[in-house]
Amino acid sequence: MDRPPVAAAPLIELRDVVRRYDSGPPALSEASLTVRPGEAVAVLGPSGSGKSTLLNLIAGLDRPDSGAVTVAGVRVDRLGEAGAARYRRATIGMVFQFFHLLDDLTVAENVVLPARLAGLGRREARRRADTLLESLGIARHAATHPALLSGGERQRVAVARALMNRPPLLLADEPTGALDSAAGDEVGRLLKELNDEGQTLLVVTHDEALAGACTRRTIRLADGRITSDVDSPAEPVR
Repeated sequence: MDRPPVAAAPLIELRDVVRRYDSGPPALSEASLTVRPGEAVAVLGPSGSGKSTLLNLIAGLDRPDSGAVTVAGVRVDRLGEAGAARYRRATIGMVFQFFHLLDDLTVAENVVLPARLAGLGRREARRRADTLLESLGIARHAATHPALLSGGERQRVAVARALMNRPPLLLADEPTGALDSAAGDEVGRLLKELNDEGQTLLVVTHDEALAGACTRRTIRLADGRITSDVDSPAEPVR
């Protein structure tokens, strides 16, 4: 008799996480969630709801006051500074609202940088970067400096850089917040395509349209608490 398939182990697991920054209400309170490989999840909520705190804890940029944060089998909340840096290089790709590209480097040099920092040889790093730039439709800009690109193009460069070390998890923090609607739609389509290819995706945003376009599950936060966690099919970006 065939056995039923075994569910994949969680890629992200938070258990009863609390984070306080002062004597007021916690920024995150008793937060528990699980994200499995291949999921595309949006975290929605107003300013001050705890979205950025949640992302920073998963990325190892902050530590909880209590509770456990486990990503790809690593207890992130127990890592020291050096361990957290190694964890991010190996496990996390991050895309930010304002790109954070280095304007004195070319597009290709920006994309290659994470792999070089991780110890990948120059030739292999450039080969991998060329492949990413081609797949993301920006190979023609490899020798261009980021300041000469449009916002949508710069965000594609940022996505290429985030994927350079082949991370199991891509975190996107308001990835369309600095873009006009057309460029935002373009980035939404790109994120959906990446997830369709198997990339696990966690998008922190206040943009309902982006969440509906590129994710299949929505977690809502309010006052530091998870108030809902709902699965839904992705909608096409118009």
